[in-house]
Amino acid sequence: MLVLSRQRDESIMIGEDVVVTIVDVRGERVRLGIDAPTEIPVHRREVYEAIHRENQRAAAAKPEDIDTIR
Repeated sequence: MLVLSRQRDESIMIGEDVVVTIVDVRGERVRLGIDAPTEIPVHRREVYEAIHRENQRAAAAKPEDIDTIR
């Protein structure tokens, strides 16, 4: 893991297309601004994990399970 120190209004680049900017720092909270192309999904980790779990559940569904969700 790369660990960087940044101050408010400073940014880091991820590849050529993603810019992460420190928007605000208040105590233990850091607000980030993320500028990325629309084709790159950006989610909080807990949202990403929920989407991943739901996708796995849907992929494991059997044809007979479809009747129960109608």
